[in-house]
Amino acid sequence: MGASNHSNGEREKNDFYATDPKALELLLEKEEFSEKVWEPACGKGHLSKVLEKSGYDVISTDLIYRGFGNKEPLNFLEYDGPSFDGDIISNPPYGEAQGFVEKALKTVGEGHKVAMFLKLSFLEGQKRRKLYEDNPPARIYVFSSRVKCGKNGDFDSVKSSAIAYAWYVWEKGYTGDPALKWVG
Repeated sequence: MGASNHSNGEREKNDFYATDPKALELLLEKEEFSEKVWEPACGKGHLSKVLEKSGYDVISTDLIYRGFGNKEPLNFLEYDGPSFDGDIISNPPYGEAQGFVEKALKTVGEGHKVAMFLKLSFLEGQKRRKLYEDNPPARIYVFSSRVKCGKNGDFDSVKSSAIAYAWYVWEKGYTGDPALKWVG
C-alpha cells in the first residue's frame, strides 16, 4: 500500500517528503559507507548535503530536478546502466520503496551497502516477505524518537510526526539475520 499519514492534507504528487538531515547524521554515527555514494531520490539535497559534509563523493539524482543534484532527471527504477561501485543511500518515495530497494540491490556490487529511510511498518507485508527472505537487511536502526519529513522539503509546517521510521541497511550478499539497533 502506498498510503501514508504524513499529514492531513493532500499527498504531494510525486511523493516528495524530505528527510530531516539529523536522521542521516545519526546513521553516520553508527554506520560507515563507501567513499562513493549515490542518492537516487535527492529532492532538494537534504541527505546529499549531509553526505558531502561528511566527506563522501556523492552522486545526486532524482526523477524531478528540484534545484539540487544532476539537472538531467533520472528515473532510478528505469536505470539500466552499469553496476554502481559504491553504496546507495536514500529516502525513496514510499509508494515505490520496495522497487527502490530491489533496484538498488541489483545496481550495487557485491559487499556494497544499500541504506533506505523507511517507515517501521515496511517490515510488514506479504510481498516484502520474499524480499526479506532473499535479501535480508544486515541491520535495522529504529529511531527512539520521531523524525519529521517535510512535504516538498518544507519542515517549518511540520509540527510533529506520528510515524515511526528506521534506517534499513542491506549489504549485498549478506545472508544472516538482521541486527536490530536503535538511534536517536
